[in-house]
Amino acid sequence: MSKSTTNTQELLGVGLYAVPDAARLLQMPAINVRRWLGGYWYSRRGERYAVPPLWSPELPNFDDKIELSFRDLIELRFVNAFVKAGLGLKTIRHCLDFARDVVDNDRPFSTSRFRTDGRTIFLESIEREADSEAKLLDLKRHQYAFSKVLERSFKDLDLEGNEVTRWRPYKGRDTVVIDPQRAFGQPIAADFGVPTIALAEAVEAEGSAERVAALYEVSIEAVRDAVKFEQELRAA
Repeated sequence: MSKSTTNTQELLGVGLYAVPDAARLLQMPAINVRRWLGGYWYSRRGERYAVPPLWSPELPNFDDKIELSFRDLIELRFVNAFVKAGLGLKTIRHCLDFARDVVDNDRPFSTSRFRTDGRTIFLESIEREADSEAKLLDLKRHQYAFSKVLERSFKDLDLEGNEVTRWRPYKGRDTVVIDPQRAFGQPIAADFGVPTIALAEAVEAEGSAERVAALYEVSIEAVRDAVKFEQELRAA
């Protein structure tokens, strides 16, 4: 992960992801991370318009560079999934704003309440939206897309209390985990704590998953899943 001057103690249990790190893990363009969390300008008919960020990252910017916490990462994962499912960013923003009030949490998508009531929150937020975009929405199709994203996304997330606390990013398997309480939120071999990138690079250098498993004292399954996980990230 990229380095930061943020106090190390402040990062314990929070996680730390620079924009390239977040984009890599979420398999999305880095420019979308910057635009969605940093805001942007656009021009139309000679006029400039500002688009505010969807929310302010939990961690302070350093040298005007955005840094994300684990909760920011998970929220962004939902936004990206909704966009891929065909929902407009304007609709997602409206749902996010409404969900904050209903759930009473600044990052509502990554809560247990949103897991159970997300579809209802989405429908109610659309009903309250009065502009023409909402009237033209194909609600049946969008409801289906929204529900599918919820169902699929929460399958590989672990919740404790009201909030998402861990993400199992490799096919939902328990071998690879992203946990802000461990290694500052880097993806690691869950039972051993070794970063997946370290295992994957070691296999490239050694030419043998079995040798790397012995060197790092981890299971061969953990090494193989780490390699496959890193390969999928590279291929995205």
